[in-house]
Amino acid sequence: MSGIHRKRIRDKRFRRQRTQRRVRNRVRGSVERPRLAVFKSLRYIYAQLIDDQTGQTLAQANSREAALGEGSAGNIAAAKSVGETLALRAIDLGIKRVVFDRAGFLYHGRVRAVAEGAREKGLQF
Repeated sequence: MSGIHRKRIRDKRFRRQRTQRRVRNRVRGSVERPRLAVFKSLRYIYAQLIDDQTGQTLAQANSREAALGEGSAGNIAAAKSVGETLALRAIDLGIKRVVFDRAGFLYHGRVRAVAEGAREKGLQF
């Protein structure tokens, strides 16, 4: 890998982390209204409900799970099913309202699909 290419990847990562910190300053999760945090890698997408007051993960879903692994695990359909699965798990815990944390990613594509899937199954944000 050339030096220029490495620097561009590093700068892109730092830019996302800076945006993530800015969003995280405004978005806080609680027991009544946990934070729905989304992370996407090149291959998979992960979502979890976090109570920031205690630092605990209340529920999680990802595209690596066997039930969600039909077809490709990194596409929009898989992301939507991750959102739907997380919403069902949250409702089982008695959680209906959440705050959405896109973690510095653009609200587009797979991140948006997770949000839409969660909303369709009954989460409010």
